[in-house]
Amino acid sequence: MLPELHSILNLLEGGFSQLRVLVIGDIMLDRYIHGDVERISPEAPVPVIRHARRYERAGGAANVAMNLAGLGCQTFLAGLWGTDAEQAELAAIIERAGINTVGVVSSSLPTISKTRIVGRTQQLLRLDIESRDPIPAVDSQRLQERATELVEKVHAVILSDYAKGAVSAPLCEAVIRAARSAGIPVLADPKTPDFSKYTGATTVCPNLGELSAATGIAAHHTDELLAAGQALVAEHDFKFLTVTMSEKGISVLRAPSPDSPGIYHSPARAREVFDVSGAGDTVIATLAACLAGGLKVETAVELANLAAGIVVSKVGTVPIAGHELVAALTPSSGLTAGEKILDLERIKLRVAEWRASGQTIVFTNGCFDLLHVGHITLLEDCRRFGSKLVLGLNADASVCRLKGPTRPIVAETERARVMAALAAVDAVVLFEEDTPLELIRALKPNVLVKGGDYSIETVVGHEDVLASGGRVEIVPTVEGFSTTNIVKKLTANSGRIEEIQK
Repeated sequence: MLPELHSILNLLEGGFSQLRVLVIGDIMLDRYIHGDVERISPEAPVPVIRHARRYERAGGAANVAMNLAGLGCQTFLAGLWGTDAEQAELAAIIERAGINTVGVVSSSLPTISKTRIVGRTQQLLRLDIESRDPIPAVDSQRLQERATELVEKVHAVILSDYAKGAVSAPLCEAVIRAARSAGIPVLADPKTPDFSKYTGATTVCPNLGELSAATGIAAHHTDELLAAGQALVAEHDFKFLTVTMSEKGISVLRAPSPDSPGIYHSPARAREVFDVSGAGDTVIATLAACLAGGLKVETAVELANLAAGIVVSKVGTVPIAGHELVAALTPSSGLTAGEKILDLERIKLRVAEWRASGQTIVFTNGCFDLLHVGHITLLEDCRRFGSKLVLGLNADASVCRLKGPTRPIVAETERARVMAALAAVDAVVLFEEDTPLELIRALKPNVLVKGGDYSIETVVGHEDVLASGGRVEIVPTVEGFSTTNIVKKLTANSGRIEEIQK
């Protein structure tokens, strides 16, 4: 389990939405054309692809911004794009994600795009559209001005440098100076071997190949390479270096001291790798969001590592989403009874996890004061309607209002623990109100179940569930079993015992 898990979950459940992060860099459009290869062309010895589908993704610095938006951050993007069809497609993607493009400058150069032609899962060809002409000085100046103006409005800055010209040395110097003055972190993703360009940044995030190019040490000489990376920290006034090491994980490098070797390593999370495209973008975006949110560097790196493991299991450039991290951080299988008892915010996260993985959420509610066979039958029936059962349990004050001053017999903490211990129940959440209406509205279950002599129209919350595409189920109660009857029997037996004792 990650350290600072409570802080991480708080960020994921809404804390990231309070953070503003600026991405400055080379904006690109990634286009994918998929099809099947069935024959070789008679015109040339090349495969013939029968077109199946085509889609576009944000690439380069725009993909970094998409990752931040996926985590829930307020995201600002600064860079250059053209006035062409690729720009229109890219702008539409970014707009749907809610990313602010006030820092983007329209240029006379074309929008950078990469078109990948894929036969089934094998990439056969990549077609790039980009100009080799230098970026006009007026465009560079406008970009630098817009970017530095945005720095004072955000909580973190990312320099996403794909060596296409947007992230110039003067821009880096101006942005880093402004960020340090504002006390906010600056993270740089380098595609150039000269790290002096990023002097004063909080961290630079190279992969092993990029660090090898910067130090002149072969990538397979890992220990020597990491030691050289540590030297770069002091040389360029970084706080630390973040090195992505593919299947080996991520290492944080600081200058060594007598008390510490200055290296923290986070091993890779084991997953089947389908495509590493965009993994570095995910790492730096997650790292920046976590640092902006006040997490420790080590915790931020662990979370970034987890996020990278998720995106490499997908095909193509696909950004991380907050609910995917929630699912990875809060696995619900094998939970103890105590771990199934959740407050409202945590049950919302748990339900989001289940829903993201395709589970059907069932909800029922009740007082469950004295557990009996009727309760067990109801819960087993509920479980058959879906894959996860959430039980809304009336708190003590609610039971007292509904059943009278002598109830409940069993306190809410004990009732919750007993119900959570049942195999049919996946989560228990207490509610203080007389009805679970607000809880139902918050969780939006796929199936709402009520036991007894009800019609669908008389079940609390039925309108909300039906309106959201769910359904309501009524299951019969087991005749002769109720908490009230048990209490009557106990009272009668108590009276007889008192008579005998007299």
